[in-house]
Amino acid sequence: MRVVVLGAGYAGIVVADRLEETLPEDVELVVVDEHDYHLVQHELHRVIRRPGLADDVRVPLQDIFDRARVEQGRVSDVDRDARVVEFDDGRTLDYDLAAVCLGAETAYYGLPGVEEHSLPLKRLADAEAIRARFEAVLESGGTAVVGGAGLSGVQTASELAAFAREEGASAAVDVVLLEQAARVAPSFPPKFQEAVREELEREGVDVRTDVTVSGATGDAVETADGSITHGLFVWTGGIRGPDALDGERPAVRADLTVDDHTVVVGDAARVVDAEGSAVPASAQTAVREAEVAARNVASLVADRRDGDFRPRLQRYTFQSPGWLVSVGDGAVAQVGPSVFRGTAAKAAKVGVGVGYLANAGGVEDAVGLLREELGLGRHDHGGDADGRAGSR
Repeated sequence: MRVVVLGAGYAGIVVADRLEETLPEDVELVVVDEHDYHLVQHELHRVIRRPGLADDVRVPLQDIFDRARVEQGRVSDVDRDARVVEFDDGRTLDYDLAAVCLGAETAYYGLPGVEEHSLPLKRLADAEAIRARFEAVLESGGTAVVGGAGLSGVQTASELAAFAREEGASAAVDVVLLEQAARVAPSFPPKFQEAVREELEREGVDVRTDVTVSGATGDAVETADGSITHGLFVWTGGIRGPDALDGERPAVRADLTVDDHTVVVGDAARVVDAEGSAVPASAQTAVREAEVAARNVASLVADRRDGDFRPRLQRYTFQSPGWLVSVGDGAVAQVGPSVFRGTAAKAAKVGVGVGYLANAGGVEDAVGLLREELGLGRHDHGGDADGRAGSR
């Protein structure tokens, strides 16, 4: 019997890690990803300003898994009826049970010119491209526009503003954050939203809400209120499903199954929990969903081996312990009704990131991030000569 975990993002590594512990030894476990490393997505924005952190946010899969076989390749299709994974190079991989954890891609909603003239922030190459484009803005002056003020947009805009301040740009540089909703971080609690906006403005970000992007050209972002000339346009305005699922995010039941041999977990799915509530796409929810998904896959495996009926599967209920977001050199955190900023929020952000990396097997990487956050020997802008982070 073969179980495949498609995608080694947050959901994928947790599902695979738990299945390594629970699957019978004679069940083959295969983890599939387009890279040979896990990317710490919630820290990716920091690579824009500190490229030396690239090695810290990239954890080799061989350092994470003990039992699972890693198959590197980009998944182009998942044929659930035939139970076959197709790769874009023509290879195929058959399976008995699958956990689809392929994450999400950037959505452009058909807005004219937006995909062609903007940069997303999903991969390390994106962070490198944003940095290169922004360095030109720093040199000659101009405006960087970030479209979409969810957590990714908040972190990107504030990182650019901090980068400009740190570099002491001689020409005038503006960072503009656009959001079509009335508030930044529109999916989050009001007190959290207010604190995030205040911190963004403290960082020098020009925050504009109730502004809808209608299109873009190579040098301007078009909105209902007029054009904004840009030297850099970053788009974080929404997500869609992975290409392997035809860009769709399938609706998933609280047990995270879409059929008797497939679970879909994390940002790749639109999850409705056991209480009938839509679950927000975020790293913390992906990790918690993955715990339930792994137990259910193990139950389905046991049933295939020993039973004649579908087992009773666990159901996921969304419960957030709180929310965290980096804002430049600071952070905002909400735990229960209380909102924290400054040192307390930054400590919480560091603790979550280090704990997560340690659990993922990246203890050395966790130390690098901790030292950087707390200023215990900052990375230089280019890293060491071999490209590794200077504080390691």
